[in-house]
Amino acid sequence: MNILLLSMPDSFEHMPEPVVRMPNGALTSLAGNVDPHHAVAVADLILVQRRVQQTVQQLVRDLQPDIIGLSVMTFQRETAKKIVALVRKLRPSVKIVVGGYDPSLAAEAYTSNPDVDFIVRGEGEITFRELLRAMENGAGYERIAGLSYRYGSEFRHNPERPVSRLESEAINLPNRNARVLRGYTIIGRQVDVIETSRGCTFDCSFCSIIEMRGRNFHVYSFDRVLADIRDARDHGARAIFLVDDNITLNVARFEALCQAIIQAGLNSIDYIVQAMTSAIANHGERLAPLMRKAGFRYVFLGIENILEKDLAFLRAVSKNTKREDGQRSNATIKAIDYIHQNRMYVVGGLIVGNPDDTRESIQANLDFARRYVDWPYIQHPTPYPRTPMTKDFRDRDLIVNDRLEEYDGTTAVVRTEYLSADEAEFMRWKAERWMKLRHIPVAALHNPLFILTNWRRILAHTFRGSTLKSLVGLEDEHRAFERFRAIRRLERVYI
Repeated sequence: MNILLLSMPDSFEHMPEPVVRMPNGALTSLAGNVDPHHAVAVADLILVQRRVQQTVQQLVRDLQPDIIGLSVMTFQRETAKKIVALVRKLRPSVKIVVGGYDPSLAAEAYTSNPDVDFIVRGEGEITFRELLRAMENGAGYERIAGLSYRYGSEFRHNPERPVSRLESEAINLPNRNARVLRGYTIIGRQVDVIETSRGCTFDCSFCSIIEMRGRNFHVYSFDRVLADIRDARDHGARAIFLVDDNITLNVARFEALCQAIIQAGLNSIDYIVQAMTSAIANHGERLAPLMRKAGFRYVFLGIENILEKDLAFLRAVSKNTKREDGQRSNATIKAIDYIHQNRMYVVGGLIVGNPDDTRESIQANLDFARRYVDWPYIQHPTPYPRTPMTKDFRDRDLIVNDRLEEYDGTTAVVRTEYLSADEAEFMRWKAERWMKLRHIPVAALHNPLFILTNWRRILAHTFRGSTLKSLVGLEDEHRAFERFRAIRRLERVYI
């Protein structure tokens, strides 16, 4: 069968087109785990945001797919509906499968769509492979765990599929040859993604991971991880983002992975990784130098918030705690110190606009980011399906925006008890632009040609909506903010 797998074009504000375009690793993993006689194509539509409809039309015409699969996150739901309608019109006989976080956690949003035939819930590699085999053999679908399927005028939902244990189950390497579009970059270098583990045992209130797969942690063998890195490198990657849910959950394993990368001679690649502040703070004296030697350049720190009351709401206190001589303290500054001492850079993940936030508490977090982080990744709490945070916001009647296309993390869709959503978002937007500007000289030292060629595009994106008058204080910045939001709304119209 001919199979076309699509990721949605909707992108996060923090991942601007001139600077970063990451591939969807889940789709290449699906492609690597179907039976080899199928013809599989993977298209990340984030690479063609200005020509989504034309690209989909051409792909459907050229590939004549029997099955089209879509990977969807919540803020991409509305775009996915439009693409589903388009491909059904282009090829009425095609079978349409949806998967990813949103269909897994909000299947009811898709069962009412007559154009959707199947929903793959949770991890998809084995479920999707079994679905294809059942379609080929004319067998029923009732025994495929993790699958929802149309049966007449209704949908039937099979039991959940247990999460894969990875090391003990045969999940093949991703099939990067299946990609039919090009242009994955980060700061001018070709980038790819790999995973060395899946899962997390924490229960942060904002996170969809535990709702998707429960509280668990499973790992791939180092032989498989190194083979994956080599494959990404052989396909041109000079930077790799380790997309593990929580790779520092097992610090000893992460240390051993760094050693394995060094011993395999794969440390000339720039690595980006997500990490807990507590893991870096408690083990950084030994771990941080090893990370740098292995090639790690950027560390996304899940700081979440610097105020204890907000960390409590986010259920993120324990993963941001440093323990030393029987004493407990916030781990953030110590973790940042270790990273900076070893010539790595901090991408600071913070969440502002929580239910009890005041103007002063938001400003405290913004001031902290301005002082300590190298690249801000500041978001607003967002009520994604089935997360504990969502229930809290509903119970307190704080959700003010139900336009799911704006649930992208940088649009404030909830108010606080003391501030409107608009004002919380304005504060973040106003401060964050200038923080991003500071990192341009660092990027220029690492890749001068890229910055020399693209600095105008980078500045234009960072300061969208602003004018010279607003930048020098001759115009109320709220007017610039409203222009920015109008531009952002237009950017979300992909099809």
